[in-house]
Amino acid sequence: MLEVLNDAEFDRFRKLIYDESGITFSATNRSILDSRIKELLRQKNLATPADYYNLVIHNTEEMKHMLDSVTTNLTRFFRNQPHFDALINYVIPHVIENKKKTGDRTIKIWSAGCSTGEEPYTIAMVLKEIVPPGYNFQITASDISLKSLMVGQQGFYTDAKIAGIPTEYLAKYFTKVEGGYQVKPELRNTIRFDYHNLKNDSGLRNLDVVFCRNVIIYFDEAAQKAVMDRFWTSMAQQSYLFIGHSESLFGMNTQFEFLKTEWACLYQKNK
Repeated sequence: MLEVLNDAEFDRFRKLIYDESGITFSATNRSILDSRIKELLRQKNLATPADYYNLVIHNTEEMKHMLDSVTTNLTRFFRNQPHFDALINYVIPHVIENKKKTGDRTIKIWSAGCSTGEEPYTIAMVLKEIVPPGYNFQITASDISLKSLMVGQQGFYTDAKIAGIPTEYLAKYFTKVEGGYQVKPELRNTIRFDYHNLKNDSGLRNLDVVFCRNVIIYFDEAAQKAVMDRFWTSMAQQSYLFIGHSESLFGMNTQFEFLKTEWACLYQKNK
């Protein structure tokens, strides 16, 4: 396949994307960036990568569209079940115990890099089942992909997408409609979907749980460290962080402590 980007153009776009989002493109995934830029040129009816580059740097909305286009959104309901087992059996009970000491009755959770919403809806279903009377929860779900966020906000999933949802949850929290399933309002209303670039401070504070799974794998070490530092700032004392099973903070200079539970490994903020 003839490459759209020459070496200089590839470096130019790669640096722009990294500076704007922390996402790293290297020689191994160059073909992905090449194909995405090719499609963007077609959409905008532009002749050269230089034309598109000039458009992007002068148009904030097009910058968002480009970052949306180059991200990979792979997710599913109840992805990596052991994480949710740990949430149910370890994390939430400990969060509740801590809140009894403070009088705070709201559990705050952030699904960072939520893609099309399967993760935050899974969290919401789980919390609906286990949060005791007298407590409530708030979930913020964010992503750099506006297109994915719109899917999450709509809460409609095709028959193929609902695989993995327990039958009793499907009946309780979804309505069967033509072509798939619609999330019921009482579940959808527990989640606030919001555009957010992890390169920036979210403004969120005193979070009890953060999910950021299979996201930092696309960042280099410096960007990963910066993201973790921002998570630390956003989290409460005695809070918990889930990252992807193929991701690790080992060797990274962070204040998070590694936590191995009976169900899964995660990280905690104890200070």
